[in-house]
Amino acid sequence: MSSDPVKKIRTSTLLALKQQGAKFACLTSYDALTASIFDEAHVEVILVGDSAADNSLGYDSTLPITLDEMISFTRAVSSQVRRSLVVADLPFGTYELGPEQALASAIRLMKEGGAEAVKLEGGLRSASQIRAITEAGIPVMAHLGFTPQSVNGLGGFKVQGRDADSVEQLKKDALAVQAAGAFAVVLELVPAEVAAELTEAIEIPTIGIGAGASTDGQILVWTDFAGLSSHGPRKFVKQYLDLRTQLLVAAKQYRLEVIDSSFPNESQSF
Repeated sequence: MSSDPVKKIRTSTLLALKQQGAKFACLTSYDALTASIFDEAHVEVILVGDSAADNSLGYDSTLPITLDEMISFTRAVSSQVRRSLVVADLPFGTYELGPEQALASAIRLMKEGGAEAVKLEGGLRSASQIRAITEAGIPVMAHLGFTPQSVNGLGGFKVQGRDADSVEQLKKDALAVQAAGAFAVVLELVPAEVAAELTEAIEIPTIGIGAGASTDGQILVWTDFAGLSSHGPRKFVKQYLDLRTQLLVAAKQYRLEVIDSSFPNESQSF
């Protein structure tokens, strides 16, 4: 038997960590291989993000990705995860029509994809959807601040909560998603001091991305974290690995060895 018994992360685990003043980590994943690695690393939350749209499928934004595509990514991740909490994004167009649509979409991510929770964007405007999903027994993670699915309405990738009115709206939104039953909320591109205020103001855990160090957890897109993206690291990203350069070097070496017939050699042949 294993000497390292699996302790499954639940939504209640994250709440207990917040109450203890302990931090937790989150990474995105869209495939079985990285999911198994992050799970082995004891990353508490693995988000099957709609960021798969531009990081795996080559789309220009998160908007085009479909629910069927998200289900496939989620199934790949959930098939390998034993410890981490698997959360899957509801993509654009699958919950905006109202609670009934949102619940139907969430059920598919859980039933067909194997998700253990879902995430959706919006505060007050999404409260009725959050309530409908949670009342059906499905945990919901909310998402405030810069919400990528609203990039066109927000006028681009802009920090949110720069003035008193927008800070007040963020507080109202945070309290609204908490009241609707969300178990946690992502705060994206929010000034650090504002994120700290929100973290103190609500009882559920906050998860920051470009929101300073005072949130209860942190999340990064794994291709940014590992240096696989073609663009340079964004201001709020720490690059822990230069995977793109390493893969490029390896691919060039492989090609050269094929061309000069040094691969495969005798030991690699039958």
